[in-house]
Amino acid sequence: MNRTMDRATGGTTGRSGGGGTWEGGIGAQPDGSGNGGGNKGAARSYGDATVFGDATARDDRLQRFAAIWSRAVYPATTTFMTRAEFEDYLVPLAGLLSESLRAQPFDPRPAAEVGVALIRAHCTDPDALPLILDVIDAYLVLYCPPDDAMPAEESRTRCSRLQHAVAAGFAGALRERTRVEQEAISRAALAAAAETERALHTSEARFRAVFEGAAIGIGIADVKGRITDVNEALTRMFGSMEHQVRGRNVGEMVHPDDSPEVWGLYRELVRGDRDQYRVEKPYYRTDGSVLWTDLTVSLLRDAAGEPQYQLALIEDITERRVLHERLRYEATHDALTGLPNRTLFFERLDRALEPGGDGARFGLCYLDLDGFKAVNDSLGHAVGDQLLLAVAERLRSCATAPDELVARLGGDEFVALVTGPAAQSDVTALAGRMLAALAEPVTIDGRDLSVRASIGIVDGPAGELGAAEVLRSADITMYRAKAAGGNRYELADADSDARVIARHSLTNCLPAALDNGEFFIEYQPLVRLTDGTVRGAEALVRWLHPLHGVLGPDQFIPLAESTGLIVPLGRWVLEEAARQARAWRSEGMCRGPMRVNVNLSPSQLRYPSLVPDTVAVLKNAGLDPSALCLEVTENALIGADEEELRPLRQLADMGVDIALDDFGTGYSNLSYLRRLPVSTLKLDRSFTRGMQCSPADPVDVKIVEGIVSLAHTLDLSVTVEGVETGIQADHLRLLGCDTAQGWYYARPGPPERLHTLSHVDATT
Repeated sequence: MNRTMDRATGGTTGRSGGGGTWEGGIGAQPDGSGNGGGNKGAARSYGDATVFGDATARDDRLQRFAAIWSRAVYPATTTFMTRAEFEDYLVPLAGLLSESLRAQPFDPRPAAEVGVALIRAHCTDPDALPLILDVIDAYLVLYCPPDDAMPAEESRTRCSRLQHAVAAGFAGALRERTRVEQEAISRAALAAAAETERALHTSEARFRAVFEGAAIGIGIADVKGRITDVNEALTRMFGSMEHQVRGRNVGEMVHPDDSPEVWGLYRELVRGDRDQYRVEKPYYRTDGSVLWTDLTVSLLRDAAGEPQYQLALIEDITERRVLHERLRYEATHDALTGLPNRTLFFERLDRALEPGGDGARFGLCYLDLDGFKAVNDSLGHAVGDQLLLAVAERLRSCATAPDELVARLGGDEFVALVTGPAAQSDVTALAGRMLAALAEPVTIDGRDLSVRASIGIVDGPAGELGAAEVLRSADITMYRAKAAGGNRYELADADSDARVIARHSLTNCLPAALDNGEFFIEYQPLVRLTDGTVRGAEALVRWLHPLHGVLGPDQFIPLAESTGLIVPLGRWVLEEAARQARAWRSEGMCRGPMRVNVNLSPSQLRYPSLVPDTVAVLKNAGLDPSALCLEVTENALIGADEEELRPLRQLADMGVDIALDDFGTGYSNLSYLRRLPVSTLKLDRSFTRGMQCSPADPVDVKIVEGIVSLAHTLDLSVTVEGVETGIQADHLRLLGCDTAQGWYYARPGPPERLHTLSHVDATT
């Protein structure tokens, strides 16, 4: 019953519920794994796996969703339909949920009609609602996802709100169904009351027959509240003898859960200002238990029209009330831990964020367990469930104040909400208590498991932010805590949130940018220091973003790495650079051997088709392998074994030059350097800054001198990056460096400017 979720994809798994299984069981993954109720370690990849095509595919997915739904819910219904008919009945309801999930602007209210429609189909068993919500939670986003532009967190929030709306519609329809039944009973009761009143005027004997024979409780009291008569049904309800009820005063029968208007209605009635009222009212039975009643009180007047008696008709609705409370509890609490779930948490959060008086504040902790997926994967989901139970109990013990709430959102994600004027200090204190409570290992089956958590904290005045904004900020902040090492909390920071949101926006734009041709390449010349001639150029990719203008590689290459787009982007850069190098040669722009340098990312190095792709690019461009140099950062090769180096060796054997970029900033193990199939060391600019002016930094001179000597001993050439002054270039030439690049020679630019060297000295 725990669940894992991948935020990056928005995938979800269902939580466990009663009454049967389908497609491997609620909470199961398509491959049959998982543990219902859901920790998020095993199913976060769903969002990436489901893409809708045309209307036929969409209808097919709706039909499959309805089939899963039908298998889950049908055993808990009393419908007259067959299961196949019930499945067909669910298809338009699934369509309504799908359209609501994708609607812009989002409005969950239409989903309430789904709950109403299910009640009409006789899904009134108390076990039906959890099964209904489980399927929506587990499979709606999977089979009926919104479009790709919608963030995963928004999809999960929308799905939760739709569940809430379905539950609300279900509960409302159930109440309405119950009300209709109650009114039928009440009409019968009122008819009995009318018959009783007529009997009082005509025949005491007939009245007694109706009074004593009624199936509902009947009591008579005077206008001062003294009970004068009760029937046997009423005494049975109260679990007492007739004489124990007769003689008591109605005004004494107060209960703490009385609705505020009950006694106001009572006073109006005995004054003669109203003839009847009807309420749900609790009473204490003789044994101290609570009796919930549907109470109808009518005023009986004398011949002159003055108030004389009260006639109370009482129906025992205790079981129905307990059922309602049970349904409400199951709809608002987590099945595994018993903590409030997303539905109840968002209800409380929405109330906390409503504009209030001066000093109204809120504080929220978003907690995620560090390394929980490893527990699931290594020890199994059953152990994961037990760990979640232990964690939930510890977190519950930390929130003891009336204005503190701890809830489980799903998987290993928990939230805590604090309200009140002191929320800012209280929420950080609560976060500290939660970390302290989790510091002690949890013992499961004789095994001690360490528990660590990362917490993001958001606080502020009520009325300024919406629930989605607060959760997003808390989630971003929680990941900052994880990035800082975990087992800690971090406070929300608007600038950090903005950077993450901007990063996410760029990430979403990347695939379309490649398709739309928004990338372009600039070239920076590589100059031979001995004679100042251009011997090559480094291809540097840029992104012409429609909104943000030209973006450098440091702003989007890490995003391409994290999304896997670096492989197609890298191949495009290689193709363009090879085509341009061939064009230079064809146009006669090269006076001697010239090559183009292209950067390779770590992901590209691990890509199985690196070698054949490179061969194909060179062949298609008609370019000799010796005209290509692939640059690999030193850090990318740290710890690489012979198998990982094989693609580079194959390329080197073909004649492709391999350059070790940013040399000196990483591992720099000399014995390891001998094993690498490299022909060039690109010296990081940090080692040559001290040579920009005269006199040069002697330490930098010695370092560079040593690296050049080492490289030449190993038959490697040396290229220096970041040359900005003529003095710096002279120093590097005298130290024996082979080639250089930097703004002193030329800034990166279009290919036709390759041979135009401006020699702009940074010191002038």
